[in-house]
Amino acid sequence: MLISASSEFIALCREQMALLGQGLGASLSIVYLTQELAEAPTNEPQLIPIVIYPETATLRQGFNPLGLPQLRQNLLSPGTLEEPLGESELPPQTKQYSQTESVLSEDQIVLPLISEGLMMGLLVTARGDRPWNEQERCEVERIAQTLAIACILDRRRMWLQQQLHQQQILQEQQQDLLDNLLHQFRNPLTALRTFGKLLMKRLRPGDANGDVAASIVRESDRLQELLQKFDEVIDLTPEDLAHLKLPEKNEVLVEATVQNQTQLPLLLPGVGEKETDCNLLEILEPLLLSAKAIAQDRNLQIITEIRPNLAPVRVNQKALIEVLNNIIDNALKYTPSGGKIIIQTGQKQANFQGIAISDTGPGIPTEDLEHIGERYYRGVQAQTAIPGTGLGLAIAKQLIEQMQGKIEVFSPALDDAIASSSTPGTTFVIWLPEKRSEGVME
Repeated sequence: MLISASSEFIALCREQMALLGQGLGASLSIVYLTQELAEAPTNEPQLIPIVIYPETATLRQGFNPLGLPQLRQNLLSPGTLEEPLGESELPPQTKQYSQTESVLSEDQIVLPLISEGLMMGLLVTARGDRPWNEQERCEVERIAQTLAIACILDRRRMWLQQQLHQQQILQEQQQDLLDNLLHQFRNPLTALRTFGKLLMKRLRPGDANGDVAASIVRESDRLQELLQKFDEVIDLTPEDLAHLKLPEKNEVLVEATVQNQTQLPLLLPGVGEKETDCNLLEILEPLLLSAKAIAQDRNLQIITEIRPNLAPVRVNQKALIEVLNNIIDNALKYTPSGGKIIIQTGQKQANFQGIAISDTGPGIPTEDLEHIGERYYRGVQAQTAIPGTGLGLAIAKQLIEQMQGKIEVFSPALDDAIASSSTPGTTFVIWLPEKRSEGVME
């Protein structure tokens, strides 16, 4: 593998070699870099000259500046050649090379380019009119140290550029795959919605399956809305993304603006919509229909304690639906077969009313409770076979806080009727701001 050097590093080498020639009177200076030749029979590292100064230097007959003086030591091993080398200390092959072929048989200094314990090459400089004094040798050593640091930074930069290029290729491949999947997703989604509508038309009025058909159409519409937002985000250009405000640590990216204050469409429902006064029962009713259908399929029992005549709440309706969906889905997911889920309304706090969702699942360990709402955190559930991403509760928490509400989590569950030592369960209480009183300014 050839370890290449950038044009910037070569320019720096030329400047430093010029300093040796013009400032210290060096008649010839050469910078060598190590080169790994994988195809070499002995797999030994070699040296290749990358800068010779002056470029018009007259070399002895038979000298080949592109020849590779071989070193027996592993030039890429940490700790190699820690001290400056004189001609008598050079490895045998290099010593022989310099004596028979190189113009550098004059009073010369050979210094390894070492940084962070890694040897990357040699600096060789010589002059024939006078020997080097101690101060001049120190100056040459400083130049060698400068080149060593520059070399390792240069290689690190080139390595990072290569990694970035590979990452860009991977992202392009992932983008193509996502585009293909979204394109294929549209047809079955359209078919599903059509089947739901046909089923609603064929069912007689009052048929119990009418609610199931209506749920199919409603969830299909929700998927269609999310798919449209996918398309809008995918069409964003790198310039659009460059102006996005990055979220703080553990913050869910829900809203973002560019410098011209244009609202960018993102993937969470309700983004950009204002809170309105809503009837909580109207929001809950279709969600409960879907939840009961899923519970029946999983041999779970859903118990509802819904109080009538609840005061309106001031919420973002689409965002609240997403919150309730996520928390009810968690209860359905983590409650074992034969278990119960209780959904209660009517909890009261000052200017807030609550919805409590309890289950007979395994509960949440105390050490995990403080992490509820952190992105990608699943705690003990990550060790189970139950699929999840650790995003549902994080999204719910962020959306609720945007509506000036809050979520409280209790484990064991608050309802003593369902909590036990074997099934401690969990209770989520979602606190929603009530409708503002008349006369309160928006």
